[in-house]
Amino acid sequence: MSDHRPAWDVYFLKLAMLVSERATCPRMHCGCVLVRDKRILSTGYNGSIPGDVHCEDHGCMIEDNHCVRTIHAEMNAILQCSIHGVSTQGATAYITNMPCTNCAKSLIAAGIKEIIIFSDYHDTKAEEFFKIANVKISRLDMPGTTINYNLKNYSSAREIKK
Repeated sequence: MSDHRPAWDVYFLKLAMLVSERATCPRMHCGCVLVRDKRILSTGYNGSIPGDVHCEDHGCMIEDNHCVRTIHAEMNAILQCSIHGVSTQGATAYITNMPCTNCAKSLIAAGIKEIIIFSDYHDTKAEEFFKIANVKISRLDMPGTTINYNLKNYSSAREIKK
């Protein structure tokens, strides 16, 4: 593999990081990318339900030390597949943070077979459920935050089109 091209897992984790930039709850920015056969099925980030205000604009709605205004990134990714009729069976979830218990159960029920993360979450029940359901968890180092966009050949490609 060329030095300038990231490995697939790094690529999809970097996409999850980029997706997390759309999150609207300041308590945690999380991104999720669902992938099967190196193809992106959907993405999700944590944010308010459609039509509601955003935590970053109107404050969080805290109950039992959790913001209940937001839908988590994993759920939003699964729901996007549901809306568009895309099966998640056998997919891999690339997530910036370890899923909470509810998201873990949803990922398992959605047929996700592997979770790849780089940041842990304090919820140990999620890991127990993944083990029961035989869902593999891989923890990788956080990918670099630099996008290596190469403009070197841009001007010559543009001149050819003229």
